[in-house]
Amino acid sequence: MKQFFTSLFLALLGLMFLSGCRTQNYPILGPEGELAYKITLPEGFDTTKDHCPMVILMHGIFSSKDYGPMPQLAKGLAQAGIASIRFDFNGHGKSDGRKQDMTIEKEIADAKAIWNYVQGLPYVSSVGLLGHSQGGVIASMVAGRLAAEGTLPAGVVLIAPGSVIKEACQGGKFFNATFDPKDPPEYIRCWGIYKLGREYLVTTQQLDIFGTSAAYDGPVLLLHGDRDGIVPMWCSERYLETYGSPATLKVVEGENHTITRRRKKVIEETVEFFKKVFRD
Repeated sequence: MKQFFTSLFLALLGLMFLSGCRTQNYPILGPEGELAYKITLPEGFDTTKDHCPMVILMHGIFSSKDYGPMPQLAKGLAQAGIASIRFDFNGHGKSDGRKQDMTIEKEIADAKAIWNYVQGLPYVSSVGLLGHSQGGVIASMVAGRLAAEGTLPAGVVLIAPGSVIKEACQGGKFFNATFDPKDPPEYIRCWGIYKLGREYLVTTQQLDIFGTSAAYDGPVLLLHGDRDGIVPMWCSERYLETYGSPATLKVVEGENHTITRRRKKVIEETVEFFKKVFRD
């Protein structure tokens, strides 16, 4: 009898372990440590027998997975039968690390760690990428890197992609902070609150954003508000030139950079795009 209960206990322990590996609490590690994330599934979705596509959502600089428009995008996608995973980049939200140590390459590594995790989820049939602001730069470069490695995301949505970060660092002015681009300090303070470190200020000047992104030749949707006072329209226009015919730019009238004025429109365009690419 004792042997029976011992075997039963070990079997239950094994089931608990396997079950735990499938939950959204399974740890994902980036270069600065553990990444906080949330998975949103369609209502009534059973991960043990159902299948659906998933979109990886990437927030902008100084933002997080829990700030708009990420939670609203996740909800809109779920209502269309599309799962999503949104996460905090290193030094943001609840993820490990410091903002001061953040760089574009580290954020690319974070996103690829999420990508690798999603590839192992048995219920995910196909994967797309979405990025807002600096997250758009990350999404575009990750898609390019993956394509160069022989893997093609199903589709990419870039919302006000902030490629202007390169020019800002080259010009020595990032938001309201100024610095010598040839010899940046240990860090600068944006709006007196957020620290950006020297490594970010130096390495961002050297990024090949569009050259890297160009390796991806799948479908791309660019969304940009005509009242965006942070990321200029030329950023999306340059992406459109880079991608050519696989890309479409839709200017959202009245929308700002934080996606608060015409958010419903942005979500509708995003959902329709992903419904089409996953269906095709």
